[in-house]
Amino acid sequence: MTEQATHSKSADKPLTFGKYSFTSRLILGTGKYRSHEEMAAAHEASGTQLVTVAIRRVDLNDKTNKSLLNFIDRKRCALLPNTAACYTAKDAVLTARLAREALGTDLIKLEVIGDEKTLFPDTPALLEAAETLVKEGFTVLPYTMDDPVTCKKLEQIGCAAVMPLGAPIGSGLGIRNPYNIRIILEAAKIPVIVDAGVGTASDAAIAMELGCDGVLLNTAVAAARDTVQMASAMKKAVEAGRQAYLAGRMPKKLYATASSPLSDLIGS
Repeated sequence: MTEQATHSKSADKPLTFGKYSFTSRLILGTGKYRSHEEMAAAHEASGTQLVTVAIRRVDLNDKTNKSLLNFIDRKRCALLPNTAACYTAKDAVLTARLAREALGTDLIKLEVIGDEKTLFPDTPALLEAAETLVKEGFTVLPYTMDDPVTCKKLEQIGCAAVMPLGAPIGSGLGIRNPYNIRIILEAAKIPVIVDAGVGTASDAAIAMELGCDGVLLNTAVAAARDTVQMASAMKKAVEAGRQAYLAGRMPKKLYATASSPLSDLIGS
């Protein structure tokens, strides 16, 4: 390996939220799998080190070996509890407090849903809940619209990252507005994670090539015909997209440019 190649590979930094750092930039969910065993196998194939769990959809009192939490490798993966299915700031804050008490982590993926059909966030309620949780010492990762103004406000509140959607949750449409994502990235001094809308590996690669710090997805893997194979594909896509971003793509041009410069021809 050349000196330049060695330098480029070592130039990247871990994905960091507050006091938490991860070498994997792929975050996976836990819903919609056909079985807990299938979920565990997909997590392993993805190489993820951070797994999100919907607190309001998990029985925290289930102490049997059939609990979803028993199928998450806690030695390899940190838990990222989320406030899915919360429609008010109050409910989101109470759910976050419950998660911290039950799971022993201050990490929280903050969701405050504003519309049942689209699952778009309620921005004023999201900002209210984020401010409360940051003051209470949570490491807050808010799911938000791909709105640069809202993302900047969340950063100013003290959130550890912003998580703009690429497309509606579970839609698989890919990144619908890369230009807004670019504006968010230009302004952000905290990690930017694309959350929602990724449908296949190329969508994840595009997010990373834009300069996003990571990708959070669930349905793209859980609803795939072969979940383990798709999880592996997502791992490679995130890694390739990140590497391409760090390498720096060539400029786009309207007309052709010879791959071999004409000035190098013998006899020229």
